[in-house]
Amino acid sequence: MKIEDRLSNEQKQQLNNIKSPKKKKQEKVNWPEIMGMNRDIYTRKNGAVRRK
Repeated sequence: MKIEDRLSNEQKQQLNNIKSPKKKKQEKVNWPEIMGMNRDIYTRKNGAVRRK
């Protein structure tokens, strides 16, 4: 015998509210950052390394 069989209707509704699955947040992935597209570019001019 389950516990739910002994509960009143109000208690069952409260239990269902607790049991209901919550919405999961989807992760937003910033692909350009992961792939390294937003990194600074360093070049050599006259022997010195400079950032573009």
